[in-house]
Amino acid sequence: CSSGCVCPEGLFDDGRGGCVEEKDCPCIHNNQWYSSGEDLTVDCNTCTCQKGIWSCTENVCYGTCMIYGSGHYITFDGKFYDFDGSCEYVATQDFCGDKNSSGSFSIITENVPCGTTGVTCSKAIKVFLGKTELKLEDKDYKEVQRDIGDDVHYWNRTVGLYLVIEASNGVMLIWDKKTTVFIKLTPDYKGKLCGLCGNFDDKANNDFTTRDGLLETSALKFGSSWKHTSTCPDVTEEIKPCDLNPHRKSWAEKECSIILSDVFKICRSKVDPNPFYDACVHDACSCDTGGDCECFCSAVAAYAQECSKAQACVFWRTPDICPIFCDYYN
Repeated sequence: CSSGCVCPEGLFDDGRGGCVEEKDCPCIHNNQWYSSGEDLTVDCNTCTCQKGIWSCTENVCYGTCMIYGSGHYITFDGKFYDFDGSCEYVATQDFCGDKNSSGSFSIITENVPCGTTGVTCSKAIKVFLGKTELKLEDKDYKEVQRDIGDDVHYWNRTVGLYLVIEASNGVMLIWDKKTTVFIKLTPDYKGKLCGLCGNFDDKANNDFTTRDGLLETSALKFGSSWKHTSTCPDVTEEIKPCDLNPHRKSWAEKECSIILSDVFKICRSKVDPNPFYDACVHDACSCDTGGDCECFCSAVAAYAQECSKAQACVFWRTPDICPIFCDYYN
């Protein structure tokens, strides 16, 4: 005999101190228990708890590319890399050579130095939709009509902190009016894209494809190939702002440790915090000409955003850490 509690034959331990029939077994997600029959939304799919196992729909979801802070990129296929270049670069477009010469859109990011170390931030975004050009800059956007191109309709709206531009060709842009931009595209664009955001073919290992169609291993060579204007110099070395500003390093590590703290505990199993922590320290070291808090807050917000995408909602802002005046934004 071994002592302990067991369920009667035909019943199962429900993990919460009770015994249930198999059909009533609960499911677990994100450290939370869900009863049999309960639904959960993950990205654009719905999952239902059935006999202790999640059963999910298999819709193909929007792809998202994220550019934030001092040159941090997460491609449509989830590749995380850093690239600091002071120029205009093609973030993504569907003008990709012979296979798809009649593209419908192009998104350009204009990167400028932020701080004295040479790292760059996205200062302005240009969106070309058919004959319409939109320029997002200085917390606002301007529209310019060109002579060539198709008519592509678009709508804009403000959602909390973000300006959202949505176009009839399946392109959506979400901008925080500072240094963060999310580019969301419908699945129709899978494998038809090129630029700093990769090709959206569900394979991250070929995202570093240059303008000439070559596969690169270096982020510097890959990024430099997507210059919008050939007069800018190529980027030849990776900038390490904490080495250039050693006096800021310990402050940056202390501030950014919130990403590794219990505040984000619910998210850690879903989204690896380490690249976001490294990016945060990088940004906090580099923003040495004012805007310390803005760089730090954008870096933490980027991780919080990925957490909420993975259904792990984190309440990290406090009156002392990156407060937002909700009354104003509401």
